[in-house]
Amino acid sequence: MNMNKRRSASGFTLIELMIVVAIIGILAAIAIPKFASLIRKSGEGASKGNLGAVRSALSIYYGDMEGQYPTDMTALTIAGKYLAAIPVAKTPNYHSDSSAVVNAVGDDGKWYYNNTAGDANQGTVLVNCTHTDTKGSIWTQY
Repeated sequence: MNMNKRRSASGFTLIELMIVVAIIGILAAIAIPKFASLIRKSGEGASKGNLGAVRSALSIYYGDMEGQYPTDMTALTIAGKYLAAIPVAKTPNYHSDSSAVVNAVGDDGKWYYNNTAGDANQGTVLVNCTHTDTKGSIWTQY
């Protein structure tokens, strides 16, 4: 009788520990891809937010200058009046983060700014990437 009492209080068996480790492994296999997806979505959200900030700064500049867009986006950062700095364009999994501005549509992950005077699309800012985000939208369509 004393022997039975000692066995029940001895701890976990090897089988029980193996089952717990297997369950933790299964949960980790499910959770890790979800975390990777969340990191990508957060980068996309940051880029979309930065795009909105640049467009807002351009609109304010346009109003302050009575209908004139800047010839270069760095004019938005002079004295920090519109932007403290050109924000970063993030296109996760495709290009490295960049705050550079280009004047030609392409696929480099930088900002595209149309500064062509007289063009109907003058003042347009886009993320210069032809890849798709997690929802299947092409970056240049924002």
